[in-house]
Amino acid sequence: MKYAFVKAHSMSWPVRWLCRLLDVHPSGYYAWRRQPHSQRAITDWRLTGLIKQFWLESGTLYGYRKVYKDLREHGEGCGKNRIHRLMRVAGLKAQVGYRKPRARSGPAHVVVPNRLQQQVTSERPNQAWVTDITFIKTHEGWLYLGVVLDLFSRKVVGWSMQARITKELVLGALLMAIWRRQPSSSVTVHSDQGSQYTSHEWQSFLKAHDLQGSMSRRGNCYDNAVAESFFQLLKRERIKRRIYATREDARADVFNYIEMFYNSRRRHSSNDQLSPVEYEQRFAERLASV
Repeated sequence: MKYAFVKAHSMSWPVRWLCRLLDVHPSGYYAWRRQPHSQRAITDWRLTGLIKQFWLESGTLYGYRKVYKDLREHGEGCGKNRIHRLMRVAGLKAQVGYRKPRARSGPAHVVVPNRLQQQVTSERPNQAWVTDITFIKTHEGWLYLGVVLDLFSRKVVGWSMQARITKELVLGALLMAIWRRQPSSSVTVHSDQGSQYTSHEWQSFLKAHDLQGSMSRRGNCYDNAVAESFFQLLKRERIKRRIYATREDARADVFNYIEMFYNSRRRHSSNDQLSPVEYEQRFAERLASV
Protein backbone atom coordinates (compact mmCIF):
# COMPACT_ATOMS: atom_id res chain seq x y z
CA MET A 1 0.00 0.00 0.00
CA LYS A 2 2.78 2.37 0.89
CA TYR A 3 4.61 1.45 -2.34
CA ALA A 4 1.52 2.17 -4.49
CA PHE A 5 1.08 5.53 -2.76
CA VAL A 6 4.70 6.55 -3.38
CA LYS A 7 4.57 5.35 -7.01
CA ALA A 8 1.37 7.27 -7.71
CA HIS A 9 2.76 10.48 -6.25
CA SER A 10 6.12 10.07 -7.99
CA MET A 11 4.40 10.56 -11.35
CA SER A 12 4.35 14.09 -12.73
CA TRP A 13 0.99 15.81 -12.58
CA PRO A 14 0.65 16.15 -16.40
CA VAL A 15 0.97 12.37 -16.73
CA ARG A 16 -1.61 11.77 -13.98
CA TRP A 17 -3.97 14.31 -15.61
CA LEU A 18 -3.51 12.72 -19.05
CA CYS A 19 -4.14 9.20 -17.75
CA ARG A 20 -7.36 10.30 -16.03
CA LEU A 21 -8.48 12.21 -19.12
CA LEU A 22 -7.93 9.23 -21.44
CA ASP A 23 -9.10 6.71 -18.83
CA VAL A 24 -5.95 4.59 -19.13
CA HIS A 25 -3.79 2.99 -16.45
CA PRO A 26 -0.36 4.60 -15.88
CA SER A 27 1.35 1.28 -16.55
CA GLY A 28 -0.22 1.23 -20.04
CA TYR A 29 0.99 4.75 -20.72
CA TYR A 30 4.59 3.90 -19.79
CA ALA A 31 4.44 0.68 -21.82
CA TRP A 32 3.42 2.75 -24.84
CA ARG A 33 6.30 5.17 -24.16
CA ARG A 34 8.80 2.29 -24.13
CA GLN A 35 7.52 0.82 -27.39
CA PRO A 36 10.09 1.39 -30.18
CA HIS A 37 9.10 3.13 -33.39
CA SER A 38 8.52 0.98 -36.48
CA GLN A 39 11.20 0.69 -39.13
CA ARG A 40 8.90 2.34 -41.68
CA ALA A 41 8.35 5.35 -39.41
CA ILE A 42 12.10 5.71 -38.93
CA THR A 43 12.63 5.51 -42.71
CA ASP A 44 9.90 8.10 -43.28
CA TRP A 45 11.64 10.52 -40.91
CA ARG A 46 14.95 10.04 -42.71
CA LEU A 47 13.33 10.47 -46.14
CA THR A 48 11.50 13.58 -44.97
CA GLY A 49 14.84 15.12 -44.01
CA LEU A 50 16.27 14.40 -47.47
CA ILE A 51 13.10 15.67 -49.14
CA LYS A 52 13.33 18.97 -47.27
CA GLN A 53 17.01 19.25 -48.23
CA PHE A 54 16.38 18.80 -51.98
CA TRP A 55 13.26 20.98 -51.84
CA LEU A 56 15.20 23.81 -50.19
CA GLU A 57 18.11 23.39 -52.64
CA SER A 58 15.64 23.98 -55.49
CA GLY A 59 14.65 27.27 -53.89
CA THR A 60 11.36 25.73 -52.58
CA LEU A 61 10.29 25.26 -56.22
CA TYR A 62 10.20 21.51 -56.84
CA GLY A 63 7.16 19.31 -56.52
CA TYR A 64 7.21 15.62 -55.64
CA ARG A 65 8.12 14.45 -59.15
CA LYS A 66 11.36 16.42 -59.34
CA VAL A 67 12.23 15.70 -55.70
CA TYR A 68 11.67 12.00 -56.48
CA LYS A 69 14.21 12.26 -59.32
CA ASP A 70 16.73 13.88 -56.97
CA LEU A 71 16.23 11.12 -54.40
CA ARG A 72 16.67 8.40 -57.01
CA GLU A 73 19.94 9.95 -58.16
CA HIS A 74 20.96 10.13 -54.49
CA GLY A 75 20.52 6.35 -54.30
CA GLU A 76 17.20 6.15 -52.46
CA GLY A 77 14.94 3.30 -53.57
CA CYS A 78 11.60 4.90 -52.70
CA GLY A 79 8.34 5.18 -54.60
CA LYS A 80 6.92 8.33 -56.12
CA ASN A 81 3.64 8.04 -54.22
CA ARG A 82 5.51 7.79 -50.93
CA ILE A 83 7.38 11.02 -51.70
CA HIS A 84 4.07 12.68 -52.55
CA ARG A 85 2.59 11.58 -49.21
CA LEU A 86 5.57 12.70 -47.16
CA MET A 87 5.69 16.10 -48.85
CA ARG A 88 1.96 16.57 -48.25
CA VAL A 89 2.35 15.69 -44.57
CA ALA A 90 5.32 18.05 -44.23
CA GLY A 91 3.47 20.86 -46.04
CA LEU A 92 6.01 21.07 -48.90
CA LYS A 93 4.53 22.20 -52.20
CA ALA A 94 5.74 23.14 -55.66
CA GLN A 95 5.49 26.71 -56.87
CA VAL A 96 2.43 27.13 -59.10
CA GLY A 97 2.23 29.27 -62.21
CA TYR A 98 0.48 32.51 -62.96
CA ARG A 99 -2.48 32.97 -65.24
CA LYS A 100 -1.55 32.67 -68.88
CA PRO A 101 -1.68 35.86 -70.94
CA ARG A 102 -4.46 36.22 -73.43
CA ALA A 103 -3.54 35.39 -77.01
CA ARG A 104 -4.36 37.86 -79.74
CA SER A 105 -4.09 36.94 -83.38
CA GLY A 106 -2.76 39.20 -86.08
CA PRO A 107 -1.66 39.25 -89.69
CA ALA A 108 1.62 37.67 -90.73
CA HIS A 109 4.64 39.95 -90.75
CA VAL A 110 5.91 41.05 -94.15
CA VAL A 111 9.63 40.92 -93.22
CA VAL A 112 10.15 37.20 -92.62
CA PRO A 113 7.65 34.30 -92.36
CA ASN A 114 6.91 32.23 -89.28
CA ARG A 115 9.16 29.26 -90.02
CA LEU A 116 8.64 27.54 -86.68
CA GLN A 117 4.81 27.43 -86.88
CA GLN A 118 4.60 26.83 -83.11
CA GLN A 119 7.00 23.86 -83.26
CA VAL A 120 8.51 24.02 -79.78
CA THR A 121 11.00 21.16 -80.15
CA SER A 122 14.00 20.38 -82.33
CA GLU A 123 15.95 17.20 -83.00
CA ARG A 124 19.43 18.52 -82.23
CA PRO A 125 21.20 21.49 -80.64
CA ASN A 126 21.70 24.66 -82.70
CA GLN A 127 18.82 23.85 -85.02
CA ALA A 128 16.38 26.50 -83.79
CA TRP A 129 16.73 29.31 -81.24
CA VAL A 130 14.04 31.57 -79.81
CA THR A 131 14.60 35.06 -78.45
CA ASP A 132 12.54 37.60 -76.53
CA ILE A 133 12.70 40.53 -74.08
CA THR A 134 11.24 41.06 -70.61
CA PHE A 135 11.56 43.73 -67.94
CA ILE A 136 12.55 43.65 -64.26
CA LYS A 137 11.50 46.29 -61.73
CA THR A 138 14.08 47.85 -59.40
CA HIS A 139 14.04 50.93 -57.16
CA GLU A 140 16.52 52.45 -59.61
CA GLY A 141 14.23 51.91 -62.60
CA TRP A 142 13.54 49.19 -65.17
CA LEU A 143 16.16 46.61 -66.17
CA TYR A 144 15.53 44.92 -69.52
CA LEU A 145 16.58 41.34 -70.19
CA GLY A 146 17.02 39.79 -73.62
CA VAL A 147 17.56 36.04 -73.91
CA VAL A 148 18.21 33.40 -76.58
CA LEU A 149 17.14 29.81 -75.86
CA ASP A 150 17.90 26.61 -77.76
CA LEU A 151 14.67 24.72 -78.50
CA PHE A 152 16.44 21.37 -78.20
CA SER A 153 17.22 21.58 -74.47
CA ARG A 154 15.58 24.88 -73.37
CA LYS A 155 19.06 26.09 -72.43
CA VAL A 156 19.65 29.84 -72.26
CA VAL A 157 22.56 30.16 -74.69
CA GLY A 158 22.68 33.95 -74.76
CA TRP A 159 21.50 36.85 -72.61
CA SER A 160 21.94 40.59 -72.25
CA MET A 161 20.74 43.13 -69.67
CA GLN A 162 20.55 46.89 -70.12
CA ALA A 163 18.77 49.90 -68.65
CA ARG A 164 17.19 50.74 -72.04
CA ILE A 165 15.29 48.55 -74.48
CA THR A 166 17.24 49.01 -77.69
CA LYS A 167 18.47 46.92 -80.60
CA GLU A 168 21.84 46.61 -78.86
CA LEU A 169 20.07 44.61 -76.12
CA VAL A 170 18.92 41.87 -78.49
CA LEU A 171 22.09 41.94 -80.57
CA GLY A 172 24.18 41.43 -77.44
CA ALA A 173 22.16 38.34 -76.45
CA LEU A 174 22.43 36.87 -79.95
CA LEU A 175 26.16 37.61 -80.13
CA MET A 176 26.69 35.71 -76.86
CA ALA A 177 24.73 32.76 -78.27
CA ILE A 178 26.91 32.64 -81.40
CA TRP A 179 30.10 32.96 -79.37
CA ARG A 180 29.07 30.19 -76.97
CA ARG A 181 27.58 27.72 -79.41
CA GLN A 182 29.72 28.20 -82.53
CA PRO A 183 27.04 26.68 -84.82
CA SER A 184 28.41 24.73 -87.77
CA SER A 185 25.29 25.22 -89.90
CA SER A 186 22.49 27.74 -90.30
CA VAL A 187 20.25 28.25 -87.26
CA THR A 188 16.64 29.43 -87.34
CA VAL A 189 16.23 32.37 -84.91
CA HIS A 190 12.61 33.00 -83.97
CA SER A 191 11.36 36.26 -82.42
CA ASP A 192 8.27 38.43 -82.15
CA GLN A 193 7.67 41.52 -84.27
CA GLY A 194 9.18 44.02 -81.85
CA SER A 195 10.99 46.96 -83.37
CA GLN A 196 14.32 45.62 -82.14
CA TYR A 197 13.86 42.48 -84.26
CA THR A 198 12.55 44.26 -87.35
CA SER A 199 15.44 46.72 -87.47
CA HIS A 200 17.89 46.70 -90.37
CA GLU A 201 20.73 46.01 -87.91
CA TRP A 202 19.04 42.80 -86.73
CA GLN A 203 18.39 41.56 -90.26
CA SER A 204 21.93 42.40 -91.33
CA PHE A 205 23.34 40.60 -88.28
CA LEU A 206 21.37 37.45 -89.15
CA LYS A 207 22.66 37.43 -92.73
CA ALA A 208 26.25 38.13 -91.69
CA HIS A 209 26.27 35.08 -89.37
CA ASP A 210 24.31 32.68 -91.61
CA LEU A 211 21.22 32.76 -89.39
CA GLN A 212 17.69 32.37 -90.70
CA GLY A 213 15.04 34.69 -89.27
CA SER A 214 11.54 33.69 -88.22
CA MET A 215 8.80 35.84 -86.68
CA SER A 216 5.57 35.32 -84.79
CA ARG A 217 2.24 36.72 -85.85
CA ARG A 218 1.66 40.15 -84.42
CA GLY A 219 0.41 40.02 -80.84
CA ASN A 220 0.34 36.21 -80.58
CA CYS A 221 2.49 35.15 -77.61
CA TYR A 222 1.90 31.43 -78.22
CA ASP A 223 4.01 31.59 -81.39
CA ASN A 224 6.96 32.18 -79.06
CA ALA A 225 5.75 29.98 -76.21
CA VAL A 226 9.15 28.66 -75.10
CA ALA A 227 10.59 32.12 -74.45
CA GLU A 228 7.37 33.16 -72.70
CA SER A 229 7.54 30.03 -70.55
CA PHE A 230 11.11 30.81 -69.49
CA PHE A 231 10.14 34.35 -68.45
CA GLN A 232 7.24 32.99 -66.39
CA LEU A 233 9.62 30.62 -64.60
CA LEU A 234 12.16 33.38 -64.02
CA LYS A 235 9.59 35.74 -62.53
CA ARG A 236 7.77 33.11 -60.48
CA GLU A 237 10.84 31.34 -59.13
CA ARG A 238 13.13 34.32 -58.58
CA ILE A 239 12.05 37.89 -59.46
CA LYS A 240 8.69 37.85 -57.66
CA ARG A 241 10.47 36.62 -54.53
CA ARG A 242 12.97 39.50 -54.42
CA ILE A 243 13.08 43.28 -54.03
CA TYR A 244 15.93 44.87 -55.99
CA ALA A 245 17.37 48.15 -54.81
CA THR A 246 19.52 48.70 -57.90
CA ARG A 247 19.82 47.39 -61.43
CA GLU A 248 23.14 45.83 -60.48
CA ASP A 249 21.43 43.81 -57.73
CA ALA A 250 18.88 42.53 -60.23
CA ARG A 251 21.57 41.82 -62.83
CA ALA A 252 23.58 39.70 -60.38
CA ASP A 253 20.52 37.77 -59.22
CA VAL A 254 19.27 37.04 -62.75
CA PHE A 255 22.77 35.90 -63.73
CA ASN A 256 22.78 33.55 -60.73
CA TYR A 257 19.38 32.12 -61.68
CA ILE A 258 20.28 31.50 -65.33
CA GLU A 259 23.82 30.18 -65.01
CA MET A 260 23.87 28.59 -61.55
CA PHE A 261 20.37 27.11 -61.40
CA TYR A 262 18.27 27.12 -64.58
CA ASN A 263 20.86 25.89 -67.09
CA SER A 264 22.83 23.57 -64.83
CA ARG A 265 20.36 22.23 -62.26
CA ARG A 266 16.70 22.91 -62.95
CA ARG A 267 14.86 19.83 -64.18
CA HIS A 268 12.50 20.08 -67.17
CA SER A 269 9.70 17.70 -68.06
CA SER A 270 10.49 18.21 -71.76
CA ASN A 271 14.07 17.02 -71.03
CA ASP A 272 13.06 13.77 -69.30
CA GLN A 273 13.43 15.61 -65.97
CA LEU A 274 17.05 16.54 -66.73
CA SER A 275 18.63 19.98 -66.64
CA PRO A 276 19.45 21.59 -70.02
CA VAL A 277 23.19 21.05 -69.52
CA GLU A 278 22.82 17.37 -68.60
CA TYR A 279 20.31 16.78 -71.40
CA GLU A 280 22.78 18.08 -74.00
CA GLN A 281 25.63 16.11 -72.43
CA ARG A 282 23.70 12.85 -72.73
CA PHE A 283 22.79 13.66 -76.32
CA ALA A 284 26.49 14.20 -77.13
CA GLU A 285 27.38 10.90 -75.44
CA ARG A 286 24.80 9.04 -77.53
CA LEU A 287 26.21 10.55 -80.71
CA ALA A 288 29.76 9.62 -79.71
CA SER A 289 28.76 6.02 -79.03
CA VAL A 290 27.20 5.53 -82.48
